[in-house]
Amino acid sequence: MITTRRTLLLAVALATVVASLQAQTPARPAAAAAAPKVTSPMQEWGHSVGDDYFLANYQQLMAYWKKLATESPRIKLQEIGKTSEGRPMLMAIITSPANHKNLQRYQVISTRLAAGRLTDTEARAAAAEGKAVVWIDGGLHANETLGAQQLLEHVYQMASMDDPETRRILDDVIQLVVLVNPDGMDLVSDWYMKHGNMNIPVLYSKYAGHDDNRDFYMSAISESANINKIMYRDWVPQIMYNHHQTGPAGTVMFAPPFRDPFNYNFHPYAVAGIDVVGSMMAERFIMEGKPGVTSRRGAPYSTWFNGGIRTTAHFHNIIGILTETIGNPTPISIPFLASKQLGDSNLWWPIGPQTTWHMRQSIDYSMTANRAILDYASRYRERVLYNMHVMGRDEVKWGSEDHWTYTPHKMAAIQADLIAKGVTPGTAIPGAASTLTLGGGGRGGGGGGGRGGAGGGGADPLYTAINAKELRDPRGYVLPADQPDFATAVKFVNTLIKTGITIHRATASFTVNGKSYPANSLVVKTAQGFRPHILDMFEPQDHPDDIPYPGGPPTPPYDSTGYTLAYTMGVKFDRILDGFDGPFVALTDFAKVPAGSLGDPATSPGLPQTPAGYYFSHQVNDSFTAINRLLAANEDVSWLFNGPMGYGTFYVAAKPTTRAVLQKAATDLGVRFQPTMTAPTGFASKLRKPRIALFDTYGGGMPSGWTRLIFENFEFPFEVVYPGDLDKGGLRAKYDVIVFNGAGAPAGGGGGRGGGAGAGGGRGDGAGDGGAEEVGGRGGRAGFTPQPVPEEFARRQGNVTAETMAKIKEFVAEGGTVLAIGNVTSSFAAQLGVPVTNHLVEGGSALPREKYFAPGCVLELAVDNKNPLAHGLDSKIDVFFDSDPVFAMKAGTSAVDARAVAWFASAKPLRSGWAWGQQYLDKGIEIIDSSSGKGRVFLFAPEILFRAQPHGTFKLFFNGIYLSVAPDMKAGAGQ
Repeated sequence: MITTRRTLLLAVALATVVASLQAQTPARPAAAAAAPKVTSPMQEWGHSVGDDYFLANYQQLMAYWKKLATESPRIKLQEIGKTSEGRPMLMAIITSPANHKNLQRYQVISTRLAAGRLTDTEARAAAAEGKAVVWIDGGLHANETLGAQQLLEHVYQMASMDDPETRRILDDVIQLVVLVNPDGMDLVSDWYMKHGNMNIPVLYSKYAGHDDNRDFYMSAISESANINKIMYRDWVPQIMYNHHQTGPAGTVMFAPPFRDPFNYNFHPYAVAGIDVVGSMMAERFIMEGKPGVTSRRGAPYSTWFNGGIRTTAHFHNIIGILTETIGNPTPISIPFLASKQLGDSNLWWPIGPQTTWHMRQSIDYSMTANRAILDYASRYRERVLYNMHVMGRDEVKWGSEDHWTYTPHKMAAIQADLIAKGVTPGTAIPGAASTLTLGGGGRGGGGGGGRGGAGGGGADPLYTAINAKELRDPRGYVLPADQPDFATAVKFVNTLIKTGITIHRATASFTVNGKSYPANSLVVKTAQGFRPHILDMFEPQDHPDDIPYPGGPPTPPYDSTGYTLAYTMGVKFDRILDGFDGPFVALTDFAKVPAGSLGDPATSPGLPQTPAGYYFSHQVNDSFTAINRLLAANEDVSWLFNGPMGYGTFYVAAKPTTRAVLQKAATDLGVRFQPTMTAPTGFASKLRKPRIALFDTYGGGMPSGWTRLIFENFEFPFEVVYPGDLDKGGLRAKYDVIVFNGAGAPAGGGGGRGGGAGAGGGRGDGAGDGGAEEVGGRGGRAGFTPQPVPEEFARRQGNVTAETMAKIKEFVAEGGTVLAIGNVTSSFAAQLGVPVTNHLVEGGSALPREKYFAPGCVLELAVDNKNPLAHGLDSKIDVFFDSDPVFAMKAGTSAVDARAVAWFASAKPLRSGWAWGQQYLDKGIEIIDSSSGKGRVFLFAPEILFRAQPHGTFKLFFNGIYLSVAPDMKAGAGQ
């Protein structure tokens, strides 16, 4: 029924759009000046964009755009920030010369409409005056070279063409054109032109690689932060278009509409608007004779996940468009697939097999797509602007009143409760084949998330039950300033600020619903235009059961199904269901953690003594930054098994040099130091700087890249090592700990992934064009001799072998520590003799996907926080889990050999997302502290560092690092 109603509405909307287009009079004279004579790509490089075997790099793009900006009054360039490697990020603003003169005015109109706080009269006047703002990007995934190259052609065409449509677009639309991964464009283009392939030796985004398109709610890397500032704070375009690669086999391009499910949190028009624009694109492709464009279930792309450059846009009321297009500087082919030769609503016009397909053909498809979007924005300029106001206005309203939103498993759980009480609802719950319980606000609180609304009437008891007062959407959230790790809460709030959310700070203590909160507490009210994003970061996602037929295997999602950032960052907050206020001021800049203190008795009247030292808390992530600074300054730091600040209290002995280091840490990090007149007497282990090796592979692993970023952010010293480095042996003389995150062990068993193995969704926007399409270099191009791989990269090649593992075993036997994270833990358990087995078995066989599937979700673990590996944690934690291993201890295992540190203590551990068959997880072990010889092996099966997001589990990793230099700090070892 829902699908039918949606299809009918879209059909009516499309018919209206098409009829309106047919009624258009010839294009009016545009205000844009006639196109000047500008330098063509051929004149600039001796190549046209899309020529076989040619890729321009970012240095060439910058020089060319700067030249066009001097030659054409239609283009102005703005540097929007620096990349991770220090390159400038340029944005080309393209519009008519007349619009450029009033650019700031149009920018204000766009942001004010997005806020949703104008009166209807004001909004209509602003829409009539304003210009539609359209973002067009490319090159995010740098080995998807079409996206970057098409921007060169697009900017050239907009600078040089003088047809009526171009003039109309320039008059009505302001284009924000951005090459979004400059570092990657230089790397990939230069490598291809020198080597004839795209087997690049490092990640094409310094830390993130392909995950650079998963960072847009976190803004962990500088490129994401730069883009989000333009998108959600400076401009707020009404439409954004994100070019990607590659199209599904047997087609040329995937374009919207997207497949279900769509996220329940964002405004309904955020979905409907995508479908309207997608239909306009489809019409133009057909009318220009360009077949082979698929949509909907022609590819796995949905609108559920927040975090991609175009998906974060959906939660900000922006029509976010993604295309995935084939194309390669080395000519390719389009294979024959019978399934792609029968037209339907997923593929209106199939394309026949093509023996040779040139990149220039893909460039032409990209130009058609760009033009279709810009034409729509021009023809419906006022509507596009006003619609954004309406979405923002609705969200402000819904955040200011009682409002309910419905999600499938929450509804199913309520229905099951009614049935258990003898009440029989007459409503079926779509998308909920089983009842799952989803958690609520940070470590205490309830609720769900989704798109619905309050209504009148409704005799069905289920309708009455799901509209209970306690199930309302929150009016806001309070993050108390007295929570143990307020600095991490501040970091969380700053991710919201980077994405355009307004945050308030309490200037004095206040009370809400009888609970008192201290000054400096942070407040996030939901009566904002970007309310969907707020809900999505605080509330649990409730992904429907996407199962193609009863008893069938679940359909893998596009990306994560649950990712509630407040949960994974370990932030403590209260959900406020009624309107509230207090002594609040809106922040005009990023939130800052209040400075910590030294509490030094030397500065206190009556206590002129100098302290023996200072205690500080293990519950604060930034305490580890302080430790790293202290050890770098040769201060004496100890880890207490138990102390005045609880398990794992840290202690630094006072020396003449100590105070300056502590004062800076207190000021910069907000760490509070507690002075003591006497040194501690309980069990303690003195720390030293750990010698850290981080494993990586040729080409770069994304988990390793994110780990590098975390090390740098928290000021850990480290060295990256490759298989050849490990093969040399003598590892214990060089390192205390070796970190293997997602890679580094040969195949082995131990704690399998069950039916979810390798089925965690698309995990990417297309396969890129650096793979099978390019085998054979440049296809035998005459006269081309590839350059050899430079020695600095060649030495990184190779794999971990049995011989490598022998060196790792020797390292552990001699007292070294191995930290293994994610799916690699099964192999390390088997290879290093950790006494565990696979928990996810039934009848001696691994669970099939039909029974168990837990892709990219947030689960709850019980924790033994007396074990030093878990010091500083609560007794329960939320972890990000992506079909990761789940262990059981082998019978007869002694606690001397291996200890369970965290495990599933419930048949319903799901906190956010989707976990089909989650009951199988009960009593499975996720984190293990194991001894081996003189050394230790720590297994972290969940993704405790996933994309540098789950700050709530960073302490597990940091503890493991420092336990490598605190060998006596073991659970039960005399403490």
